[in-house]
Amino acid sequence: MILGTWDRVPGFQCIKMSSRKSKSNNVIHAEYLSQVQRILRERFCHQSPQSNLFGVQVQYKHLIELLKRTAIYGESNSVLIIGPRGSGKTMLINHALKELMEVEEVSENVLQVHLNGLLQINDKIALKEITRQLNLENVVGDKVFGSFAENLSFLLEALKKGDRSSSCPVIFILDEFDLFTHHKNQTLLYNLFDISQSAQTPLAVIGLTCRLDILELLEKRVKSRFSHRQIHLMNSFGFPQYLKIFKEQLSLPAEFPDKLFSEKWNENVQCLMEDRSVREVLQKHFNVSKNLRSLHMLLHSDRYEMLALNRVTTSHPFMTAADLMEANQLCSMDSKANIVHGLSVLEICLIIAMKHLNDIYEEEPFNFQMVYNEFQKFVQRKAHSVYNFEKPVVMKAFEHLQQLELIKPMERTSVNTQREYQLMKLLLDNTQIMNALQKYPNCPTDVRQWATSSLSWL
Repeated sequence: MILGTWDRVPGFQCIKMSSRKSKSNNVIHAEYLSQVQRILRERFCHQSPQSNLFGVQVQYKHLIELLKRTAIYGESNSVLIIGPRGSGKTMLINHALKELMEVEEVSENVLQVHLNGLLQINDKIALKEITRQLNLENVVGDKVFGSFAENLSFLLEALKKGDRSSSCPVIFILDEFDLFTHHKNQTLLYNLFDISQSAQTPLAVIGLTCRLDILELLEKRVKSRFSHRQIHLMNSFGFPQYLKIFKEQLSLPAEFPDKLFSEKWNENVQCLMEDRSVREVLQKHFNVSKNLRSLHMLLHSDRYEMLALNRVTTSHPFMTAADLMEANQLCSMDSKANIVHGLSVLEICLIIAMKHLNDIYEEEPFNFQMVYNEFQKFVQRKAHSVYNFEKPVVMKAFEHLQQLELIKPMERTSVNTQREYQLMKLLLDNTQIMNALQKYPNCPTDVRQWATSSLSWL
């Protein structure tokens, strides 16, 4: 039969049409899934202002009113947002700035300056960054300043031009605010707070920090110019609210292009939330840490190959309980136990000997000689199955454990102290050792029994 005549065969035409249809469906699915991943990545990784705020509505109202008083009415303010890491400080300020910039009269006039204590490590670098963000490079030009104070005073004069009615309001956001207090004489903080107290350019200074004792770090002259406004963020919600957050974080917005796909995705998220195994995983996460950052890490993290979200493909378009269980195992993986998996049998034996010594002497420090003697006792009992290594070889294995930070010296190494008698401490506990031994590939039976016998009577 001629090859072209296959097109006239009815069955062949159906096969061609169905294959085309499945290809087009796959393309559509892939397009929607890429949009899903983009939306969720922005939500999890970039503190997207599009996502919802949880449990901080009162603090948000306080902050947005303060910013509007600066941006619209020209009233200078200063405030500190205080809360533990992952409590939503950055998300709170991002939401407030987004809402502020949606006001037409504000978006054209307000200037923003974002500084970070980890990047601007001294006032000189901070000043250059302020100059760049305020587009004052042309004003500064090629001027050569004799000192830092002269450079600072020139920039402050540029900020102080005009009065409240004609000047553009400036909002300073200082992330890692506590690090700015370590700058010499706290000159930058002093001048920013000083301007916010004077009748010059409308200025809002917003500091973000996780230090509860932040006011104690301010010098007296700086503290006197600070308004002492503080907004505290604490994750005070319960587990039912945490489940609701989980659902909202994974749900697609109403404006998603394909309504049918969006409904199916959101129904699947609802089923996940009601699944018993998923609730157990979330309960463990909630008990360890309430902050949303750990929840985001469970759902998406490049460090763990994007965890649960990475499992979503065209052939597997919806997240399942098994995906979350696997992601939870990756998240809760013990890094030290993973190191133990890669050790030699000799090094494993030394760790068991150390653990045995800890059990006998109730966590008292030990030295190499004690570990070597304990190892020798085991070798003598099991001479038929365990190779007796020479002492220098055992010493080398002991030093390797120290390099891996599985053991650490109790005191700084002295020139006069012999290596064999330097006191050490083991940084692994019973559970970690037993879990690591269970997963250790080809672990000799005698070694495993030795570990069990030394730990079973605890």
